[in-house]
Amino acid sequence: MTKHPKYPTLYQVNTRVWLTELSGKLKRPATLDDIPNDALEQLAEAGFDWVWFLSVWQTGELGRKVSCENQDWRNDFEETLPDLNEEDIAGSGFAVTGYTVHIDLGGDAALSRLRSRLKQYGLKLMLDFVPNHMAPDHPWVEEHPDYFIHGTQSDLERFPLNFTVVKRRKDDLIMAYGRDPHFSGWPDTLQLDFSNPAMQEAMRDELLRIADQCDGVRCDMAMLIVPEVFEKTWGRKIEPFWPKAIKDVRDRVPDFCFMAEVYWDMEWDLQQQGFDYTYDKRLYDRLHEGEAKPVREHFYAELDYQVKLVRFLENHDECRAASAFEIDIHKAAAVITFLSPGLRFFHQGEFEGRTKRISPHLVRGPQEPVNYFILNCLQ
Repeated sequence: MTKHPKYPTLYQVNTRVWLTELSGKLKRPATLDDIPNDALEQLAEAGFDWVWFLSVWQTGELGRKVSCENQDWRNDFEETLPDLNEEDIAGSGFAVTGYTVHIDLGGDAALSRLRSRLKQYGLKLMLDFVPNHMAPDHPWVEEHPDYFIHGTQSDLERFPLNFTVVKRRKDDLIMAYGRDPHFSGWPDTLQLDFSNPAMQEAMRDELLRIADQCDGVRCDMAMLIVPEVFEKTWGRKIEPFWPKAIKDVRDRVPDFCFMAEVYWDMEWDLQQQGFDYTYDKRLYDRLHEGEAKPVREHFYAELDYQVKLVRFLENHDECRAASAFEIDIHKAAAVITFLSPGLRFFHQGEFEGRTKRISPHLVRGPQEPVNYFILNCLQ
């Protein structure tokens, strides 16, 4: 079995935005094959072990249509890109229509070649796995509607932000949006039904397919399909998904890495279900609150728990650190975060002091000058 670094480092790439930038330089559409070796070599020389390529999977037109028409989302997009145009909105990378690499990125073959190039520099490849929901135009909507949570006309009338009418070739159905129980549904997704054993088996098959294409997965909102959370959200009892799914993958790929996006103090629970690493959002929040005592007390936890935490100062879901912290606090927070035990997580643009968060619905980012003061401080 491969020996892993004690405290690995991960670099998150906004894949579609990077390729848009390369397309402008090349004067033609860029794919994963166009990511330069020099850039990969620089990441290796900087000491990174992992590169997480965000949003490589196939997405569809229905998800993109929702992204374009949702006014709240558009307001966010226009805050990032004052010169926003329709081509900038590709739809969320988390509204997946299939776990094959998007054709615009070069397809599965281009990813395979990228993975081989990463290996030449000693870098491992991490990709997304979105267990809770699928895009509204995923083939399962037509082929396996029983894989999704259905609703009634009453549900639609009482909870219009959580249910929708899905147009199908054979008939129309009322289905639930994918959702976090604390918020309204994500209107570019449909909720998978984990109380259906056949659906769970199908999702394990998807995960096994992904495991053949990379070295690890970051599992989106992993706690949403823990039995007690799913039952609280949907009123349905389910069998645990993660322990069996993780075992099935590790039976085939023993060194495969599982990283969980997880909140609500459920980090330990998911570590016990087999995850190698779990997000440390609690430390992130305490650093932003700016009180020393809660930050200090955060490190009273046992080391065997802390070494499995993912320490970060920003990611694609959060505001940019350079916009959130004054420089002295920023430097202190960086030292605390990135010298703590666990997996050290860096986000593309973080070193350069970028200030504008880029939504995962967008394929273009703003032009921002490098903040060399922050760059020099963090390197």
